[in-house]
Amino acid sequence: MTSTLTPAQVVRKPRVTRVGPMAALSHSLMMAWRGLLTFRHSPQLLYDALLLPIVGPVLFGSIFGTAIAGSMEAYLPTMIPGVLVQIVLTSSVATGVSLSEDIHSGVFDRFVAMPIARSAPVAGALLAGAVRYVLAATTVVIVGLCMGYHPPHVGGFLAGAVLVVFATTAISWLFAFIGATVAKPAAVQGMSMLVLTFLGFASNALVPEEAMPTWMRHVSDLNPVSYLVSAVRELANHGTVGTDAVLSLVASIVVVVIFAPLTVRTLRSR
Repeated sequence: MTSTLTPAQVVRKPRVTRVGPMAALSHSLMMAWRGLLTFRHSPQLLYDALLLPIVGPVLFGSIFGTAIAGSMEAYLPTMIPGVLVQIVLTSSVATGVSLSEDIHSGVFDRFVAMPIARSAPVAGALLAGAVRYVLAATTVVIVGLCMGYHPPHVGGFLAGAVLVVFATTAISWLFAFIGATVAKPAAVQGMSMLVLTFLGFASNALVPEEAMPTWMRHVSDLNPVSYLVSAVRELANHGTVGTDAVLSLVASIVVVVIFAPLTVRTLRSR
């Protein structure tokens, strides 16, 4: 009688690379440099961040200026802070789309095989995306000044632009989560634009709340974009940091705390 010997099964645990905070920051900066090189080799990726801030203020000012404020010049103090927030937020959609394209093309699988922090590819993409937000915000500021917008506190207006870039970078984690969850890049862009359309137009960015229906006014009161727009207007008109600016900062931090771990965990499971 012969017996067959079966070798013992060897259970191998997946290799887990643990890095410290400084190493994770270094890896994120390395991935951010990769994103900047992408802009260098494909400058058309920056067209929306450069052209939309020019077309948007001119278009909205020409359409809504006379109807809302009587003239475009009178509408500028209301429009420019609102357009600044809307256009910079629109630029953040590219972060989720880019992440989805990396996952769909298999590039992200190579990142997972590298001994780097798991959050580095996403954080690097967000840092590279912040360059887009700075370009968009700077272009809106220049176009607004060229159109005749003269804020009482120029320094406060510039501080408001910095606040918008910070809040947009934080909100990018939400779109990164959508990019990590949805399989197709086109679907990511569609879902992100749906969210942005609601947040942008159901706010006080372009139209005063007094001109809205009652139910829309309640929606605008709860919309975080309205708080951000009001914070920029207060900084530009009075040069003071009010409750709206504090709420915008707190909301930005809450978005990062919630969606940053969710995004990294979703990518790890995929």
